[in-house]
Amino acid sequence: MKTTLVPREHIPVVWERIKKFAERCAVYTYGRFTAEDMLKELLTKDQQLWIAFDKETIHGFWVTEVITYPQIKVLALHFVGGRRFKEWFPDGFPKLQKFAKELGCSKMESYGRPGWEKMWQDHGYKKQFVFYELPVE
Repeated sequence: MKTTLVPREHIPVVWERIKKFAERCAVYTYGRFTAEDMLKELLTKDQQLWIAFDKETIHGFWVTEVITYPQIKVLALHFVGGRRFKEWFPDGFPKLQKFAKELGCSKMESYGRPGWEKMWQDHGYKKQFVFYELPVE
């Protein structure tokens, strides 16, 4: 499988083909995002859509964004969704790393469900902190 960056002007067309994947991702944002929110941010912010495909079938996607903190620049992996992830990860992840390096990023960052820890562990993953969500009563 191959992974490629989608030109911004093609995002609306491609989005229709990955919308179901995005809707499943949105569930795990716990009310923070809908698939429509993801699309809106891709079209209005400096974010990137990457797709994993073979022939005419799209199997998954990544949404990335370069974030400049006061001391470092990182490539944030906001969303990853699809099917057969282990088959497209080997082509996609190095492309994201290369993209980050070309843009002057010193790190890549991501957040997600605990199960992602297993996926990242063979790729230099380092747990830096735990995200806590507290109710406002």
